[in-house]
Amino acid sequence: MSYDVVVLGEVLIELSSTSPWRRGSALTLGFSGDALNSAAAAAAAGARVALLTRVAEDELGDQLVARIAELGVDTAQVRRTSGENGVYFVHADPDGAREFVYVRRGSAASSLSAEDVRDAAVGNAGVVLASGVTCALSSSAAGAVRAAATSGARFVYDPNFRPRLTSRVEAADQLRALAPHAELVTPSCAAESSALLGVDDPRQVVTACRQLGARSVAVTCGADGVWLSDGSHLPSLPAPRLVDQTGAGDVFVGTVAARLALGDDLLAAARLGTAAASLSLAGAGGTGVVPSLAETRAHLAAAVPA
Repeated sequence: MSYDVVVLGEVLIELSSTSPWRRGSALTLGFSGDALNSAAAAAAAGARVALLTRVAEDELGDQLVARIAELGVDTAQVRRTSGENGVYFVHADPDGAREFVYVRRGSAASSLSAEDVRDAAVGNAGVVLASGVTCALSSSAAGAVRAAATSGARFVYDPNFRPRLTSRVEAADQLRALAPHAELVTPSCAAESSALLGVDDPRQVVTACRQLGARSVAVTCGADGVWLSDGSHLPSLPAPRLVDQTGAGDVFVGTVAARLALGDDLLAAARLGTAAASLSLAGAGGTGVVPSLAETRAHLAAAVPA
């Protein structure tokens, strides 16, 4: 099969509560994770998308695969396997603060490998998208990302550094190894860029990533917007109104990957990505709101003067 976008990574079972954690607290079952969030956004942005992952063969795994399909993402590259799915617990209070607890060590998706990438013929895709979270799952998952980066497809890499999953040194090593193969890298500034690149100014982040070999860079800066570079002069983009940023970065990079695969230039793709991320903030969890392309275009048109 041929896809516009293939996303590599782990889908997590999400158990969320709006009240403080205690015995007897009510929890809501959902599914999230950066790979699912990005894949859903790419599909909503008009691309034909597959998610390459491993999912446990149990009842929760059945529901997880059904959710992937419900979001418009092809499940033909989902491998069912023994083991358990990764889980995270999230608590959001009325002021928007968030607490995450992850239970994912040795998860089914951590057994992803370069062989899975070869079997899925990822090189036939228009764009392949992966993140530092996937690299941090295991050495074999990191090998899958490296195989995807060198598969021949255009490669988009989101460093997505998570200190609870990997060390700063290991994450920086992954970025250095993968950037030369990347059509686009999407680091965030300033905490992530400081940890991985030693710089906290978006212009310096752009320079550092291009010196590593990345062809294009989109530096996400929260309330300070997005800084873009493809070697030519591109404007920075204003930020959406930020309320709860859960999954917003994933929606941005998924939308951008889709639009690049479908022929948009970086500036046009990033503008749509920013608009989609803004709309996604209205929902709880990573896929609570996945705006359609028409909704994203309308939102962008309303925000940008004619």
